[in-house]
Amino acid sequence: MRHVLVNENHKPGVSREQRISDEGLNRLQKQLQSGVRISEPVLQQWIKRYGDAAKNIIQKYRKQ
Repeated sequence: MRHVLVNENHKPGVSREQRISDEGLNRLQKQLQSGVRISEPVLQQWIKRYGDAAKNIIQKYRKQ
């Protein structure tokens, strides 16, 4: 008999990469909203990993 583990965070129809991306971008946004100071090299790493979506979030909070 084969047992299947159920992940409560699993969203059917959404690829693992997309879920990870969404979670990461949400984490970035929460950090910036809370006023955490993130160094420029670290922000560049976010942009390198998540692309324009991260860049847009960062620009939004730099204006505030």
